[in-house]
Amino acid sequence: MNPSLSHSGPRVIVIANQKGGVGKTTTAINLGTALAAVGQRVLIVDLDPQGNASTGLGISRKSRDKSSHDVLTGTLPLEEAVVPTAVPNLSVVPSTLDLLGFEQTMATARDRVYRLRAAINAYRAKATAGEGFGYILIDCPPSLNLLTINAMAASDSVLVPLQCEFFALEGLSQLLETVEHVRETLNPSLTIHGVVLTMFDRRNNLSGQVVDDVRAFMGNQVYQTVIPRNVRMSEAPSFGKPALLYDLECAGSQAYLRLAREVISRERVLSAA
Repeated sequence: MNPSLSHSGPRVIVIANQKGGVGKTTTAINLGTALAAVGQRVLIVDLDPQGNASTGLGISRKSRDKSSHDVLTGTLPLEEAVVPTAVPNLSVVPSTLDLLGFEQTMATARDRVYRLRAAINAYRAKATAGEGFGYILIDCPPSLNLLTINAMAASDSVLVPLQCEFFALEGLSQLLETVEHVRETLNPSLTIHGVVLTMFDRRNNLSGQVVDDVRAFMGNQVYQTVIPRNVRMSEAPSFGKPALLYDLECAGSQAYLRLAREVISRERVLSAA
């Protein structure tokens, strides 16, 4: 079974990088919060078994009686797994450790790569015009496994967080190859929404060189906004809050607000094309 990707309803953006520690979950949480702050209704789907996006949005592990695993296995429709957060207009489908067994459970299922697409399509079919979510952001595990492939097969585009470090381009090339493979085999409409450079340290000459190299390699697919390395951003998850709630005025929060405006601007260009 290969359900076609519906283009009505919310825009679906997968936030992916097979490398850990690049700011992927931080980007999911704070971009989602920033989009909500400018009037968008946003759903974050946590597909990482570690569940850090859920924790960072204040959803305790004990309270996760419904999860993205339930959605992928068909136990619950997407809308029944949605949990509101403390951020107005921002909700989450939490993750649980059950996701660790998803690949093994679905090993022989013919539709194993389309489970999330089917769930999102079903939600889109039910949502009436002007209601529901404007954006669905999918936070993936730091690997190119079945969960990440499900997310890419279900999405309109890929947003890639890329840490400003020496091996950044090497990891980016591998991810782009995966995106191209998914486009050719599973989801012909999948595009690169953009690359966001994270953990930029202006005191480090290497950070500046990485920015230049990535812009030379990817051109205008790299967002103008660069996310700085920021202590307040690192502190926020331990309080179960996005950085924008923890410290709106810190450099990281302000950067994610600028990124949200860039994302919306690119969406307008895409919808007009």
